[in-house]
Amino acid sequence: MKNTLRNLFYLFLPLVVGSVVGILTSSSIDYNTLNQPPLSPPGFLFPIAWSILYLLMGIAYYLFQNTIYKNKTKETILYYLQLLVNALWSIFFFVLKWRLVSIFWIFLLGILVLLLIILWNKRYKPSAYLFIPYFLWLIYALYLNIGVYLLN
Repeated sequence: MKNTLRNLFYLFLPLVVGSVVGILTSSSIDYNTLNQPPLSPPGFLFPIAWSILYLLMGIAYYLFQNTIYKNKTKETILYYLQLLVNALWSIFFFVLKWRLVSIFWIFLLGILVLLLIILWNKRYKPSAYLFIPYFLWLIYALYLNIGVYLLN
């Protein structure tokens, strides 16, 4: 039973964090009122994309935690750190309206995710591969963040 609960935690923590942040920021989201750069998606796509990405994050972490490797401290710290930085970005961007700070914050998030991909690639490639869509989305989100900052 303990292993089942632990595995469920690994799988669903990102979705829970994303949902909580979504609830906390929902009344502050002004995406559709902002001038947006070219190639900006409609606002309704963001919850769909993030739900998929959070699910991939959880699967990647679950798979990694269930490998035979003993010392996973670096990867574990980095995983939870990127999850925290991810959650704070939405608060900075939507609630506090710190658009410039959000650019640097999402850049930091991208670096953390890239480092995690590199570490996982050395120890358990499937987890690294599952994080690639997340990294690519962060590059796109950085573009959107810069565009929103410059246009508003």
